[in-house]
Amino acid sequence: MALYLPLDSVTGRSVDVDILADYLELSAFFALDAAARTSDLINAASLGATEEHLDADDEMRDGPEELRACAVNHVRARQNALGADYPFRLEPGGDVLACEPDERSLGHAAYSVCLVLSNLMPVSQILGGSELHPDDDEVRRLRRYFQCFATAALAAEVRGDAWSFGFPRLDGSGFLDKLRDIWRELRDGRIERQPGAPTRPKDDQVDVFAARPHPDRLPGFLLAAAQVATGANWREKSLRGHLGVFRGRWFATQPATDFIPYMIVPFARSEDGFRDDVRVMGNVLHRLRLPRLVAEAGELERAGVTVEGYTCLPEAAGWVADYRARARAAA
Repeated sequence: MALYLPLDSVTGRSVDVDILADYLELSAFFALDAAARTSDLINAASLGATEEHLDADDEMRDGPEELRACAVNHVRARQNALGADYPFRLEPGGDVLACEPDERSLGHAAYSVCLVLSNLMPVSQILGGSELHPDDDEVRRLRRYFQCFATAALAAEVRGDAWSFGFPRLDGSGFLDKLRDIWRELRDGRIERQPGAPTRPKDDQVDVFAARPHPDRLPGFLLAAAQVATGANWREKSLRGHLGVFRGRWFATQPATDFIPYMIVPFARSEDGFRDDVRVMGNVLHRLRLPRLVAEAGELERAGVTVEGYTCLPEAAGWVADYRARARAAA
């Protein structure tokens, strides 16, 4: 049932520090004492290198101790980014990472769902060789939960209403019926399928809409459209070049308000390459942004703002607690 540290991702010239940090977090998440010794990372790396007989070209960039230091610094950066919405605590000195999730915290649940989704096969090998990998039904459930977390996060991002539009829709509605329901609230544009548009669309690549209209109900407000992606090919799913097509297909009178493209993913994105992610996909909400936003969405929901799917989030938190308890009981 042990976790697997994929050495091909943490050796050679390019080390994926997010893999190292995820390995430590998952180790603490599943441990009976709810803690991972960061020295265990040295042992796992050294043992793996011995077993796989790395040649000179594949040797660790700086050695196991340096890998541990990189991982600890990365975990510390995650803790600093999320504060109280990070379900782990790094002990002073960086020797121990403790897992301290609050089962009432939707921010903690959001982080844990993101962590598990980020390490499913074939995206990551960490859970792949163990009994800890969720089964197919649980994976489908996790992706549905992530859709709800993404909707809550986008609501908080724009400080307005948000609708889960991805297929299958939470309310079971049809494509055009759901679009009309949303635009009755937004009042900018008229929904009507245009000649040549798909006759049986699912969501036409848009998974979440969020908006903050002004009290005058006139055009020119924050209007976000997001793609939610959990697979390894998420970089190929940018909405930036598709939103013009979406408007042309489904509006007889197109909105005067521009759509702001978003990509929402469960992965932890580091600074390297992130600027280009934003250039290609628009604004990106990822694991180090979602938990804070999900926590903020609770204030909106309590104030009467529409946050579709918010009632699913406690169920997701319950799944996280049950999944962790089952794994620890089997250890």
